[in-house]
Amino acid sequence: MTVIDANRMHEIETRYPEYFHRSFRQRFGGLMILIATLLYSLYAVWFFDLPKLFAEAHWERVGLYLSQWVSYDVQPEFRIGDDGSIDIRYPRFSPLGNNPHPDWLVNNPDGSITVSISGTGRSVTVSKNETIVTAHGVSVPVEVSSGAPKVVGPVPGWMTVYDDNVLADLGFAGNVSISVDRVKIRKRFMGWANFIFDTQSSFFDKPFGEVVSLIVSVPRIKPDQSNLSLAFDDIWNNSEWQHGDVWTKLFQTIVMAFLGTLLGSLTAFPLAFLAARNITPNRLLNQILKRFFDFLRSVDMLIWALFLTRAFGPGPLAGSGAIFLTETGTLGKLYSEGLENIDNKPREGIKSTGAQTVLVHRYGIMPQIVPVFVSQTLYQWESNVRGATIIGAVGAGGIGLKLWEAMRTNANWENVAYMVILILIVVFIFDTASNALRHRLMGTKAH
Repeated sequence: MTVIDANRMHEIETRYPEYFHRSFRQRFGGLMILIATLLYSLYAVWFFDLPKLFAEAHWERVGLYLSQWVSYDVQPEFRIGDDGSIDIRYPRFSPLGNNPHPDWLVNNPDGSITVSISGTGRSVTVSKNETIVTAHGVSVPVEVSSGAPKVVGPVPGWMTVYDDNVLADLGFAGNVSISVDRVKIRKRFMGWANFIFDTQSSFFDKPFGEVVSLIVSVPRIKPDQSNLSLAFDDIWNNSEWQHGDVWTKLFQTIVMAFLGTLLGSLTAFPLAFLAARNITPNRLLNQILKRFFDFLRSVDMLIWALFLTRAFGPGPLAGSGAIFLTETGTLGKLYSEGLENIDNKPREGIKSTGAQTVLVHRYGIMPQIVPVFVSQTLYQWESNVRGATIIGAVGAGGIGLKLWEAMRTNANWENVAYMVILILIVVFIFDTASNALRHRLMGTKAH
């Protein structure tokens, strides 16, 4: 064991004062940051009134919207006539087509109609004088012969009685609305209805084998068009899912991102040489261009899109212009900072040979900056694929506008899910491709 005397200890303290005489910031800096973070979190909770926000939120809508992403409903309506007849009607654009005969709807010998809601014993039987709703192990009769529907017996918790109708909530399976002269049923199914062929197609509601047989068979459904071409047209022009329009808008989004990023990089590249202090020794010009880049970046892409849609009208041109302006500012700043951080020795060596300025830039600067510039541009490009979707929602064209239109109806959530999945696939593909190209250019391995 080594014993250090007072003189030796003083010598060590003098030699390494940073370890023995730490400042207040060094000793308590971490604790102060932690306390500041906690105080800011408490302030944010108070400022946004988070407890009230969470308490008043409509959390039940989350499950409803998510269920509509992966399901569809059929809404038969039973109108009861004065003579006891029951007329079945479907909405104009029913997923079952113009003349549906579903197997879950049964006409009983006594004239009543039974609708099976799900495979768990839930059903509705409609007759002239009453409607019987069976769910959760009980059957609840609702009389409809008088001036207002009346529940016979105790009202279960999943049934609500109003002045002129009775609503039975059957959960995800659907619901039943009962009034004196009509019963409306909402029956929910998993999946996406008519995703391939809509109800107007010649191939609608046919088994897969029959569709293949029709496509390869010689007799034509339409004399002037082959069955294969007809099937493709029916899929592309599907009136419910609008595949052709969705894919066209998706391609517009990709082109918007590519064109805006390309034009922004081509504009920012020469301006960056003028903005870099070590390349262009003109402080006034450097500052003007850097502030110009700051101005273009400070105005968000969404704001540029709003300006340009007012100037040129809605469409991909406004979206490409918004991305171009934003990327000119962003890439101009990145490029100029990259130029200011290059190693000047290769440049000075080539300049010492008497080479022209163009050759000095070509051989002294370009080899250092090209991989970095391309990597930054690719990253901005993949980011703009996502950004182009957002600005499309304000009228800048592309699939963003299509997505916003589907959301505004508050009824086509399965179409929203379809477009969201397409956007995720495109973003994933571009992220993967861009990441591989960046690592290839930088000479590193992708993980």
